[in-house]
Amino acid sequence: MAETFTLNVNGASRRVTVEPETPLLYVLRNDLSLKGARFGCGLGQCGACTVIIDGAAVQSCDVPVSAVGDRAITTIEGISTPGKPHPLQQAFVDEQAAQCGYCATGIIMSAKALLDRDPAADEAAIRAALAKNLCRCGTHNRILRAIRRAQRELQR
Repeated sequence: MAETFTLNVNGASRRVTVEPETPLLYVLRNDLSLKGARFGCGLGQCGACTVIIDGAAVQSCDVPVSAVGDRAITTIEGISTPGKPHPLQQAFVDEQAAQCGYCATGIIMSAKALLDRDPAADEAAIRAALAKNLCRCGTHNRILRAIRRAQRELQR
């Protein structure tokens, strides 16, 4: 039976009426029209659906909406404003880090959660933070360069 949930998404209170076990990803995409988190595997293993919940990178396909409560959810749409991309987004453009781009939003969100928590993260920490994000295009080196570029920009 459907229930009404009030979610804190990108700093705004949003009400949805859905089944409690509905994956957060489906609520974000279908009910709130936030298309940045993408369906990849549906098992929490590819990272295409990554969002940030209370500072942690989380695979939204693997989280029922009933488990979110009043925790703060940040999607890729919530990290920039029109005409002013987040430094990670700009670095991905500058380094041409996305080939097909399907995985890019999830990778950016994983990197953002890491850099918010540890602005001086080293290469090993960056690689560990991206362990749940898959990219089949082979742009891993450009992705790492983009994250390091954004890291320098954020430290200014």
